[in-house]
Amino acid sequence: MKRAGILNRHLAGALAELGHGDGVLVCDVGMPIPPGPRVVDLAFRAGVPAFAEVLDGLLEELVVEGALAAEEVDAANPAAAALLRHRLADLGPGLQLVPHARLKELSAVARLVVRTGEARPYANVLLRCGVFF
Repeated sequence: MKRAGILNRHLAGALAELGHGDGVLVCDVGMPIPPGPRVVDLAFRAGVPAFAEVLDGLLEELVVEGALAAEEVDAANPAAAALLRHRLADLGPGLQLVPHARLKELSAVARLVVRTGEARPYANVLLRCGVFF
């Protein structure tokens, strides 16, 4: 058994298979999950695990070179907007915002979907994997 990092075997295995440019959608319980990508559903109950906890864990494990979120997050969920801007501030292009409908379209090409227990709207982000060298 691992001593640290992500213990969920499905998530750990899926992360190990990701490559440069692959997309990872981290989403709340209300985000439609597109057919096709591998899905790791961590939702246990409303709010558990929280979007922030899952995002922080993934950011410890992944190299991220880009991120997209819905532009509606600013008005509908200011806490999630602030969290995303803070956690992704070091990215070269920063956090890019697109209409929610566009985020859903782009989610269809994600290689992995990680569903959290978050029950607040627009707590979603599409991460683009980078490389560590």
